[in-house]
Amino acid sequence: MGPPAPAEDSLRASVVICSWRMRDLLLQCLASLEPEMAADWEAIVVVNGDEDGSAVAVRDRFPWVRLIVNESNRGVGPARNQGLAAARGRVILLVDADTTSRAGALTGLVQALEDDSEVGVVGPRLVSPDGERQRTARAFPTILTKIRRRAPARLRAVLPNDDVSDGEQAVNVGYVIGACQAIRRRALDTVGLLDERIFYGPEDVDLCLRMWKAGWRVVWDPRHVVVHHEQRLTKRRLLSRLTLRHAWGLGYFFLKHRYFLHAPAYGVSTE
Repeated sequence: MGPPAPAEDSLRASVVICSWRMRDLLLQCLASLEPEMAADWEAIVVVNGDEDGSAVAVRDRFPWVRLIVNESNRGVGPARNQGLAAARGRVILLVDADTTSRAGALTGLVQALEDDSEVGVVGPRLVSPDGERQRTARAFPTILTKIRRRAPARLRAVLPNDDVSDGEQAVNVGYVIGACQAIRRRALDTVGLLDERIFYGPEDVDLCLRMWKAGWRVVWDPRHVVVHHEQRLTKRRLLSRLTLRHAWGLGYFFLKHRYFLHAPAYGVSTE
């Protein structure tokens, strides 16, 4: 039956999901968020090249979803921007197709933004399907922290670590990954949409850094839990075309923000 039809004026929240070759995961994602949908919520799915029948499946099972179907894979940033431009919510939830929301998680993120007018972005605790914590709230990266993620254990021990996702209370962080971000519309209007020069990562990091520079805080709130069935495509093949595009995006990010080794200290506690 689905949620009630949304009103035509400004909504409380818009859920924006970008999907590429994830039909089954996308359907699971929509099924998990359906209980949270209300008259003042909407869901927008951007299918980035419908190679697996995702659009037909969504229309059949979730007719309340607004669909945008691209002829080809436009990349994460451009596709998400299509959803952001179409969204009418005062809060926009960017949600990956490979996530499932635990009961009340997305509502909790929306409430967290409504409770603190200084926060521009808030992210949940992300866990694997087996409940293991994923390290998804971080200080801003440097060349060395990026090398650390692919380095052998002995080398990782001496390289700097940008992970700050620990504890049980909401804290300021540099950024929260784009698998699930709740974004204040008013803040997004001040900093602009995702940088479309970045095809696949780190458009989420770039958005959070621009938020901090514009005077908005970025918060990780572990009280709200989302399961992330991580489909990290760059881990499958080290030298794939997508991996090279991701590496180019990282280089572009560092050049854009004019640092390589010394990261901006936004969101880092000095206590």
